[in-house]
Amino acid sequence: MHIQDVLPRDAIPSVDDPTFGTEYIGDDDDDVIVVETTPARAYPVRILSYHEIVNDMLGDSDRIESGRCSPGDSTDESRPVAVTWCPICASAVVYDRRVDDRVLTFGTSGKLADDALVMYDRETESEWKQPLGKAIKGPLDGHELSVVPASVISWEQFRSDYPDGIVLQPIHGGDGDPRGESPQTVYKMTPYERYDAAEGFGLREMRGEGRERSWEHEDIDAKTVVLGITHRGDAVGYPVEQVQNVGGVVSDTVGGLDVLIVSSRDDIHGFEDPGYKFEFREGMLYGDGAKWDTTTGRSDDGRTLARVPSRRLYAFAWQDDHGPKSFYGLT
Repeated sequence: MHIQDVLPRDAIPSVDDPTFGTEYIGDDDDDVIVVETTPARAYPVRILSYHEIVNDMLGDSDRIESGRCSPGDSTDESRPVAVTWCPICASAVVYDRRVDDRVLTFGTSGKLADDALVMYDRETESEWKQPLGKAIKGPLDGHELSVVPASVISWEQFRSDYPDGIVLQPIHGGDGDPRGESPQTVYKMTPYERYDAAEGFGLREMRGEGRERSWEHEDIDAKTVVLGITHRGDAVGYPVEQVQNVGGVVSDTVGGLDVLIVSSRDDIHGFEDPGYKFEFREGMLYGDGAKWDTTTGRSDDGRTLARVPSRRLYAFAWQDDHGPKSFYGLT
């Protein structure tokens, strides 16, 4: 594992007191990380690219902006989570913040491990590799965080599929901004869009510094989007292209867990496999006599597939943690 210091600790500030509303500052095609709590919460990548970590508490309705929405009483028990995003790895993972009966609060360490965000917890100052969710230094070295089921979809899709859902509000910009800038100006995506479109990957491509890296797979690019699932010591990464090449539906087993992977357009989702035969017909997913929404896992007859905990990230970051033979459909 290659570790390097890039910025001072907390130079990229985490969001520790998030607020939510119904209005979003960005574009319809912006990606958001979705946690299916009540109401569903969207965490825009546009905002996360500038903060990387949101320390949140599911089941807490007190942080919803007054007058912006009326979600009602949440039915969820309180659950402390960290919604995390590494722009270099395009790594979106939601973690439970509880470790050994202790609730941790995460910040950015300023370090990268294999070009991936290294978080630290403020309670023990242990350092954690973000895509892996594992402590790599400090008193909690070797401990792993539990992954919370989540998905990545567009803001437009979120508003359609979760009409009562709420969205993380910007921290900077607007009224009171010291520079008088709007949230749209503060949270511009130009440098991240440039990186995503570039052929290279890693810190060197993002900032013009750091080590040169190579990519040996000919079947997929280093920045192919992968849905990674780990269970009981097994790990399989499902590249979007490989899933779509076999019709958009994959039934597989990871560490004894039967999973169903579905991908249409640029989205990819993982659910527990109920044992039905699924197939796409004219862009719609069908199985067991019902039509299923690939984003939510809901059927038109009232059933819902259980979403599995997963990571959504670039292929190079998945390989860094799990090796070149951990991909589905690649030799």
